[in-house]
Amino acid sequence: MNPGSIPGARQAWTRGLLRCGVAAGPVFVGVFLLEGAVRDGYRPLRHPVSSLALGPRGWIQTANFAVAGTLFLAGAAGLARADDRVASGRAAPALIGAAGAGLIGSAVFTTDPVSGYPPGTPDALTRPSRTGTTHNLAAVPVFVGLPAAALACGWRSWRAGQHRFGLYSAGTAVTMLTTMALAGAGFGQSPRLVNLAGLFQRAGIITGFAWLTTLAARTLRQAPSTRARRTA
Repeated sequence: MNPGSIPGARQAWTRGLLRCGVAAGPVFVGVFLLEGAVRDGYRPLRHPVSSLALGPRGWIQTANFAVAGTLFLAGAAGLARADDRVASGRAAPALIGAAGAGLIGSAVFTTDPVSGYPPGTPDALTRPSRTGTTHNLAAVPVFVGLPAAALACGWRSWRAGQHRFGLYSAGTAVTMLTTMALAGAGFGQSPRLVNLAGLFQRAGIITGFAWLTTLAARTLRQAPSTRARRTA
């Protein structure tokens, strides 16, 4: 066995996993934006992304949750495997992996109807189902864990002198937490926010998922390639 083949294979795997992290956000966001635009009775500004998993076409969003969760897990593994000088420490990959598990859990447990979708359902259920409650719990690692990962990575980057990325990461965390709090109030039927809850949720998701894409791409650029190792 060629001793140099093992490190080369490891780098190839790491880069492949990081590419999954790069793709996770664009794939997930692209699918729910397109599906939300064509779904009858669905109002993207008002309704949550999870509601797309309801109804006859619900399998599309269910699959979107599962695929995105798998890509998150792969991206987290790539960050954890990357050399320490280009990775995000231990906390961020663990939190990103937890978010991936939460997305898969969201695929397994479907949300309850909310804000009148599907058409004919009430704005809020008087007694949430067990499945809907479990779905909400599965979302916690996504909407709390991802901002926590951004904060952890931002602090690490700031201490390393990478101030721009540190500020970007901190801004991502603050923006995501703020927009998700507004979305939660809207889905709770706050009169002033109910018709914009979907917009706030989408802003939070896009902000957080774009940060993961940036982090994975940044790590991928700095990670040594197998070609570089062969020519060295």
